[in-house]
This record gives sequence, structure tokens and C-alpha cells, in this order.
Amino acid sequence: MPHPVPETATRAAVLGSPIAHSLSPVLHRAAYAELGLDAWTYGRYEVDEEGIAGFLAGLDARWAGLSLTMPLKRAVLPLLDEVTETAASVEAVNTVVFTGEGRGHGDNTDIPGLVAALHERGIDSVESAAVLGAGATASSALAALSRVCEGEVTAYVRSQERAREMHGWGERLGVAVRTADWARAAEGLRAPLVISTTPAGATDGLAQAVPASGGTLFDVLYDPWPTALAAAWPGTVIGGLDLLVHQAVLQVEQMTGRPAPLAAMRAAGEAELRSRAV
Repeated sequence: MPHPVPETATRAAVLGSPIAHSLSPVLHRAAYAELGLDAWTYGRYEVDEEGIAGFLAGLDARWAGLSLTMPLKRAVLPLLDEVTETAASVEAVNTVVFTGEGRGHGDNTDIPGLVAALHERGIDSVESAAVLGAGATASSALAALSRVCEGEVTAYVRSQERAREMHGWGERLGVAVRTADWARAAEGLRAPLVISTTPAGATDGLAQAVPASGGTLFDVLYDPWPTALAAAWPGTVIGGLDLLVHQAVLQVEQMTGRPAPLAAMRAAGEAELRSRAV
């Protein structure tokens, strides 16, 4: 853990808007229970870009850290004292850890979380990849691919503006990026690794276009699950819960200074998703 939190720290939470759907409280609370951190709490707060500065200003020494989701991952950057190279590389922070001096340190655990989820399925290197979408998660996907993809990444996007953004991220991250119009996204399904970073429903129309034999699909959504594309996929499927668990493991370790119980956290997440599906 790069920055020790105060001994008085027993609070953490996830912030974002909307936030009611977040599985983060389930995962973090499962970790606290497994680690015997009975005094620790993990909340969920609806906070938007206009409210983040005020929320941070109201925190005290009981706070160990925060998990951030949209639309706060970039909005928080000017409010922090320090940002890791990983977070700076994509200009997105999803983890804030507070020290005894009240300083806020930003990190991005989505990127190593993506890599860890791929490694867990035995994917250490691929010759090429496709990315569906071009939002904030897509930039994290490119950063992860810079560590596992040896060749070109094709990003399927809906506008020239998004295409320019993805080319810019590719240059910044050292990834060879080619862009193609979203109308051709079905072609990308033949890549050995496909990472879908789009909102719910956006790839449903591609479900009937999956190849007879596919490589690996990494769909970052977890609710609803499976997506239509994931359900139709003939090869290996990695879901959003895999990403969420691996990035949460890193958050727990940074905030508590303890090794995180990955299996217990995953089991809790799976149980919660099953209950939502009923």
C-alpha cells in the first residue's frame, strides 16, 4: 500500500451518479467481514460533478478512502494532492486513499483489474484486439491492452470525434489503434480478444453476428448479466463482475493495508447478482 491511512480510519464509500445499482458495497463489506474489520463501514452516496468538492471537504480522519464511478473519475483530478502514473495515463481516478495528513491520493485500479481478470483466464498475450466503444472505460481498456496486446487494436466508434479521442489515447499509451465505424462492429468480433465497454443494450444487435468459433469476449457490464452478446458468445467470456472484483481487491488492500479475500468478495458479488435476477 503506497500511502498508509490513519489508524482512526474505519469508513469508506462509493460515490457516483447514478449509484443505486453499485455492487461495490457488497464486495467491500464482504472483505471487511472476512478480515474481521468489524468496525469498518462502506457506504453508497449519490454525488455528481458539482457535489464532489463539497463531499471531500466534509470528510474527517475516520475516512480511509473512496471508490469513484461515473461521472467523477475525471472531475476529481484537480481536487487531489497526488495521482499515480497509472491514473494519470488515462486521466481517470476510481480510487482515492486518504493519509494521516488529510491528503488525497488518486489511483486507477480498473487498469490492473482488467489485466488481472485476463491473466486469471490465462490470457497473458494476444496478437490483436478489438474495443467496442470509446468512453472512459475504453481508455482504461487501451491502457490494459498496452500490457497484453502485441499488435493492433481496432476501436469501433460512433463518431469522428470519438475516433480522434481513441487515436489520441493510443498515441499517449503506446498502443497502435485503428478506428472503424460502429456499423462495422460485427467485423471486430473475429478478433482474438474483444473488449466491450458500451452501456447496457448497445451491443445487443451484435448477438446474432457472433462467429461460429470465437476468441475471448470481455464484457465490462455486470447488471444485467449476461448481456445478449455474452450469452451468444461461443468462446471464453469474462464479465464485468470479474473486473469489478479484481479492481475492488486492489482498493481494499490500499484502504485497509490487508490482503483482500478475492474468493469471498467474488462469492458475495455472485450471490447479490443472483438475488437481483429473481
